Amino acid sequence: MDKEEKYDDDDGCENQFDTLNDHNTRESNARIRQNRCSCCQKCTKPFLTSSHYLSEDASLLRRFWHNFLCPPHSRVGAILFVIFITATGWATLISITGTSALPGGNLFALFFLFIACWCGGYLMQLIHLPPLLGMLLVGGVLGNAPHIDIARDIEPKWSSGCRLIALTVILIRAGLGLDPKALKRLSFVVIRLAFSPCLVEAVVDAVAAHLILDFPWSWALMLGFVIAAVSPAVVVPSLLNLSDQGYGLDKGVPTLVIAASSIDDVLAITGFGVLLGISFSSGDIAWTLAKGPLEAVVGVTYGILTGILCWYIPQKSSKNLVLFRSSLLMAMGLMAVFGSKKLEWSGAGPLAALTLAFVAALRWRQEYSEEEKNPVEDVEGVLWMLFQPLLFGLIGAEVDVASLNPETIGLGVAVLFIGLLFRMATSFLAAFRTNLNMKERLFVPIAWLPKATVQAAIGAVAYDAAVDVNDPDKIKLGKRVMELAVLSILVTAPLGSVAISLAGTRLLRKTEKSELEASTPMRTSIKNEEEEDLVESNMM
Repeated sequence: MDKEEKYDDDDGCENQFDTLNDHNTRESNARIRQNRCSCCQKCTKPFLTSSHYLSEDASLLRRFWHNFLCPPHSRVGAILFVIFITATGWATLISITGTSALPGGNLFALFFLFIACWCGGYLMQLIHLPPLLGMLLVGGVLGNAPHIDIARDIEPKWSSGCRLIALTVILIRAGLGLDPKALKRLSFVVIRLAFSPCLVEAVVDAVAAHLILDFPWSWALMLGFVIAAVSPAVVVPSLLNLSDQGYGLDKGVPTLVIAASSIDDVLAITGFGVLLGISFSSGDIAWTLAKGPLEAVVGVTYGILTGILCWYIPQKSSKNLVLFRSSLLMAMGLMAVFGSKKLEWSGAGPLAALTLAFVAALRWRQEYSEEEKNPVEDVEGVLWMLFQPLLFGLIGAEVDVASLNPETIGLGVAVLFIGLLFRMATSFLAAFRTNLNMKERLFVPIAWLPKATVQAAIGAVAYDAAVDVNDPDKIKLGKRVMELAVLSILVTAPLGSVAISLAGTRLLRKTEKSELEASTPMRTSIKNEEEEDLVESNMM
């Protein structure tokens, strides 16, 4: 018994000793880990953003250095994201398609064009110019520069298809952005400003193109409507910037110009669609003249019927209502645009997509408060962000610089400026009999100088239609329309953007926030309506 107890005591001592050793070992390991962690922190601390406070008055060199600290942030983080997403996307394309995604392949050219144009637009945005300018220039370089003309590897059908998809997206965004309540609240001067300058410029451009460039009348009028449209992509952000600073708020100048620009674009697209149908009609002259307006009627009818259908399908109880509505809207819009092209009724498709979105949004808006934005617009905004670089890049790549005649460019600029001169004069006169003073009336025509998105969207449609019918004369005319559309963008987009910024601060009255709050209830109501219109305006 004593011997057994002795053995038990020995075992207990051994267990206590082992436990003590384990405890000491854990403490030792913990100290080692702590020392390692402390050493690691000391080594990495100089490279961490949390260790370096960046003051507001930091020097330019310190701000530049701060971008490279960890974890990735700021513009360096964005660049790293682009690099990683580009690499993974390209690797995925190679895995799926093989040689088509390798240099010299169609998908590689399309993918590279997208990334390059996106970067070009980002760089332009950094210097406060419209991103589409960078996309157009990059597309032109990739389509014309020797040894790097990668865009020439893109198959024509893919190029045309991507442009039509982008056209559908931009038309649906335009339709969703048209608010009938906001338009109803605005005075008759909006209608005057929307219709008279656009129609005058279209007719003047048509006459000038016919006399100077020897365009047939139908093609001259088509070119007139292509060039006549103003660009909300440039106008709206520029006016919102002025509005944020308080310029023009006392008279509602930003609201006036933005609302009128939406109607201006609808009018230009409608006129273009009618003339497109007339220009590509064949056969009886009476049928040719009737087909253009008939295409417009068919397009609007299709848009109304399918828009009403979108009120009830999908059902409101669906958990993925926004996704299903966005998908249905895009599917019906794409069917209208591509289907009308297949049926050789190209003028009906754009109007159908525009009307479809407008009618669908009439009922959808009732489901949200006035302060809320329709989430379908956000989905279309993401789609536009994806297809915008492709649209502008492919348009720029289609312009063959080597075949451009310097005389044609000079004459094209002359046609453009003749139309702009008449537009500005008409806009100035249309602003009379309003509460605007002389300086504000002078600002309105300046605000309507930029041309960009609509020209890029519809400028190549006539060329694509001519290629489909394989008519050499129409292909030549279509290419000239496209080249003049690009020329109008390159000339007026930067000029108009700078002119709005400079003229707005000099010609518009700046209203301080405190002054607005102390104004009469009527002025406050006008201000609230203006803010609603600015938020709901068409960001095409």
